[in-house]
Amino acid sequence: MKRSRIGLGIVALAAAGSLALAGCSTGGGDKGGETGGGSAFVTTNGSEPESGLIPSDTNEVGGGKILDVMFSGLVAYSADGTPENELAESIEANADSTEFTIKIKGGTKFTNGDPVTAESFTKAWNDAAQASNARKNQSWFANIQGFNEAEDSELTGLEVVDETTFVVKLNNAQADFPLQLGYSSFYPLPAAAFDDKGAVTAEFGQAPIGNGMYKLAGDSAWQHDVQIELVKNEDYAGPREVANDGLTIIFYANQDAAYVDLQDGKLDVLDAIPESAFASYETDLDGRTVNQAAAIVQTFTIPETFEHFSGEEGKLRRQAISMSFDRDEITDVIFDGTRTPAVDFTSPVINGWSDDLKNVASVKYDPEQAKKLWAEADAIAPWSGSLEIAYNGDGGHQAWVDAVTNSVKNTLGIEASGKPYATFQEIRSEVTGRTIQTAFRTGWQADYPGLYNFLAPLYQTGAASNDGDYSNPEFDALLAEGLSESDVDAANAKFEAAQEILLQDLPAIPLWYSNVVGGFGTDVDNVTFGWNSVPLYNEITKK
Repeated sequence: MKRSRIGLGIVALAAAGSLALAGCSTGGGDKGGETGGGSAFVTTNGSEPESGLIPSDTNEVGGGKILDVMFSGLVAYSADGTPENELAESIEANADSTEFTIKIKGGTKFTNGDPVTAESFTKAWNDAAQASNARKNQSWFANIQGFNEAEDSELTGLEVVDETTFVVKLNNAQADFPLQLGYSSFYPLPAAAFDDKGAVTAEFGQAPIGNGMYKLAGDSAWQHDVQIELVKNEDYAGPREVANDGLTIIFYANQDAAYVDLQDGKLDVLDAIPESAFASYETDLDGRTVNQAAAIVQTFTIPETFEHFSGEEGKLRRQAISMSFDRDEITDVIFDGTRTPAVDFTSPVINGWSDDLKNVASVKYDPEQAKKLWAEADAIAPWSGSLEIAYNGDGGHQAWVDAVTNSVKNTLGIEASGKPYATFQEIRSEVTGRTIQTAFRTGWQADYPGLYNFLAPLYQTGAASNDGDYSNPEFDALLAEGLSESDVDAANAKFEAAQEILLQDLPAIPLWYSNVVGGFGTDVDNVTFGWNSVPLYNEITKK
């Protein structure tokens, strides 16, 4: 999501978060607002970003959705996830994918008039990598030479050749490095973003200056917890066309309020139909709907630091909990076929996905085996306490959390319940700060269309969105081996082997893959939803 993302979540995703998403979210505040100046403004739903809009510090969907239309990167993704050069003139790898020469298109600029140069990228990436800046997406730059997770260190692997050319030298082979470059962490930044010490300022995050299809409508364009208003950037020089005057992204407190506004003509596009309308939305909206697969997986996480969930005891308890509820029944009854039970940690829309991985039984409903595993865990240390799953109340999660916890309670004979938080921002603050004391809802909306993006950012040791602080050297080694492969199929085989470890350890418990289930109003045309569930806003036209 992002993008918890938001990741392309982006997610980035949103976003990312993606869906951020680290967890993906599709809800924010229910206060609308007057849309801005153009006659062809498109209104859509969103959520208040977790923090300032700094690309390398945004990994959830609410912020990622905004950044992705305000900035233009080296690469962009088409509706089906195919990467296409945007700012990049060329990206050339050496023989073993440890060095990339990137040439950008000349003549493009940020909305304040500053030119986009090779240094716009290298300075932004260096800022993201510095430990003292504590950017959420710092780990995305870990393979660039000179990176140091623990202390500030210049990325010596970035070399500016001339105004439009730079070289990236990696510590280890990374065949999918070009595929990642459409993710928001790799966006360029203008000179105005940095203070005199070379760090991106918090002030910039409140009023970002981009180079993308849209820009802020003015000084008060971002009304926190209400909406953000973006206008078409007339100076955008990329390959995508913008067919409207701008976007007003309204932050809704819940999806039901957004759905009512869509039906009443106060909202043009909604990317998340509330569960309360799943049975009727296609009739309500008279065919102005979409229900298609997207690169989103939903999970919940129980950190190993919690009592009873470390070591072998924790592994047994996670497997028992995972086998205690029926994903097929929940996706059918609660989600009306808008979700698909998960059998891995990625998504069926991603190249290399498999439904036949070793240890897949750990995500299948098997109450008798669940009881057996729970008893084995009790033999190590008797259970005490209760299981709570925290979730954001503004994202439409209560029904499934109640169904899962009720089933766990009935199967294992323990106390289990949901724990609602008012907003996505509130729960993410506790998760990010490591102050949350319960299991918690998580999810991922891809930042870029590759298996690795569902694995490394969430489960690699020390990764930016590794909310449960999971660490397994064997898993990390398989990821590294996959990156060193120049053949895509060979790389995906390593990533599948890595997933088989995850299916045994269950650092997060897979639930289901989300479809993008959305709708649009009578005043808009040309509404297309992309591979990561986000509408292609620039293509939408007002009647």
